[in-house]
Amino acid sequence: MFAAILLLTGCNAVLLAPAGDLAIRQRDLIIISTGLMLLIIVPVIALTLLFAWRYREANKQAIYEPDWDHSTLLELVIWAAPLLIIIALGALTWVSTHKLDPYQSLSRIDAERPVPMGIEPLTVEVVALDWKWLFFYPEQGIATVNELAAPVDQPIRFKITASSVMNSFFIPALAGQVYAMPGMETKLHAVINQPGVYEGFSANYSGAGFSGMRFKFHGMSAEEFARWVQQAKAGGGALTRDAYLQLEQPSELEPVRRYASVAPGLYDAILNRCVQANRPCIKDMAMSARQGQGKDKARAFNVAALERGDAGASLGAICTASDPAGIGNGPRVASARTLPQ
Repeated sequence: MFAAILLLTGCNAVLLAPAGDLAIRQRDLIIISTGLMLLIIVPVIALTLLFAWRYREANKQAIYEPDWDHSTLLELVIWAAPLLIIIALGALTWVSTHKLDPYQSLSRIDAERPVPMGIEPLTVEVVALDWKWLFFYPEQGIATVNELAAPVDQPIRFKITASSVMNSFFIPALAGQVYAMPGMETKLHAVINQPGVYEGFSANYSGAGFSGMRFKFHGMSAEEFARWVQQAKAGGGALTRDAYLQLEQPSELEPVRRYASVAPGLYDAILNRCVQANRPCIKDMAMSARQGQGKDKARAFNVAALERGDAGASLGAICTASDPAGIGNGPRVASARTLPQ
């Protein structure tokens, strides 16, 4: 046992020593919740051992009372203490769920500094591919594969989606995990408070190359981040739609890549499942269905499905609702791309 403890001392418990304010608050929540639960667990374990020792067969001085069956005081202690702890945990969870909402913009840089007025977050668009990560920097006009960087003490706004199957975007030092799902966009607001290189990965099994789906997250000064962007622009290629379709193909242990330019609207096309030419976008099909949803109930159902992001369940039914006979008499789904945005 002692040897096992020594081995554990070499572990990097990043969840207990994070570098981002959101992750620090999540760590504090874990510690407080664990402490509250230990208020019950520790006494129960201690009393179990005490009773086993005191009332062992060899102890002839222990009083044997076979007819004892009730104690009001004991019942109050047994039920009141757990109840109070459950109430405390419920209140803590309710408050923390709202304060640590990943969709909510940050109100502070850390415990001592609020977000300064006029500071805009750095926007990063995240796409989970098989089996690699693609990051867009729309304000800088660059993209990277398996490499992420951000200035220290600047809020970051992540927009997260996936190309095929569900993954989970997770940088333990920065914040908790957020799922990446095809046809849907999730969000995460976070900030890194210490410079360094941190591990990022997928926390949701997604196939053969899952174990190698990792990337490095660099916390940099503003000057270092500006140089990093310039290096990407100077040494990277162009991420066109055709280049993305090649990148999207399943591959394992992909090296870091940088792209100096990105095709306009590429992330939006990935999100709406219409990177290929002449393929209708989810948002356009939803608009087309919404305009004619009074014609039949199937179309109305699919409007709701599309707005939830349930693309897989709704695409086929929209086509059926648009042209039930399959002979071109109904409104054409493909023409929805010409509708106003």
